[in-house]
Amino acid sequence: MTATTTPVGSRLVAAGLSLGYDDRPVVHDLDLHVPDGRVTVIVGANACGKSTLLRGLARLLRPRSGAVLLDGEAIHRQPTKQVARTLGLLPQNPVAPEGVTVVDLVGRGRHPHHGAFRRWTTEDDAAVAEALTLTDTLDLADRVVDELSGGQRQRVWIAMALAQGTDLLLLDEPTTYLDVAHQVEMLDLLAELNARRGTTIVMVLHDLNLSARYADHLVALRGGRVAAEGAPRDVVTEEVVREVFGLDNRVIEDPVSHTPLVVPVGRRHSRRHQEDR
Repeated sequence: MTATTTPVGSRLVAAGLSLGYDDRPVVHDLDLHVPDGRVTVIVGANACGKSTLLRGLARLLRPRSGAVLLDGEAIHRQPTKQVARTLGLLPQNPVAPEGVTVVDLVGRGRHPHHGAFRRWTTEDDAAVAEALTLTDTLDLADRVVDELSGGQRQRVWIAMALAQGTDLLLLDEPTTYLDVAHQVEMLDLLAELNARRGTTIVMVLHDLNLSARYADHLVALRGGRVAAEGAPRDVVTEEVVREVFGLDNRVIEDPVSHTPLVVPVGRRHSRRHQEDR
């Protein structure tokens, strides 16, 4: 079963998109309209094509066929700096230059706004300071990035993406290395950014329950294709979770957010259930 809804208003569109690496196809003839001003979360089992799709949307992978359209024009035909002023990306496992400080790394998010005749301004200072404050990394500003914990580094990378000040923000596993409290804190921050600024956000997340809680639009991939797409309540059903994740489950209502909450059954409890019948 596939739940689908077509969002109205999409600056970022995948049309018949196929992606892969060398001779290995990963994403197959995929159509996706990213809804403007909303939070879209991409979910699916390991190796289903989530990160590959995000790389394609961000222009890091050239399509084998089809296209990614940004404002109606193929993204690969647009100048790099022009795209960078519109679309920000936090890739999976980014690597910082050796010896770079936090404030310098976050400041690199402002580079797309500079040119031959535009130098660093007070506007850039303000953008960096706001990004550090929002991610609770202001006290780390003078630290070397390599000296930070995994969770601290992840928050610094998100600060750099925020400092870029784009209308579209793509994040691949932004909660990696964060404990549960900081995961919720970071997702709250991104939700507030979307609500206050209208920033269109696309995220890849592993946690299906957090995805259902924070997504306006949920995209479930299976084998490099869209298996289900739409509002979390339409996508996170027992049937779709079994199809996409191969998981016996029950879906109940989250008592806090009132969004779908997946409860895995597992083989052990499934056997007990059969024995008790």
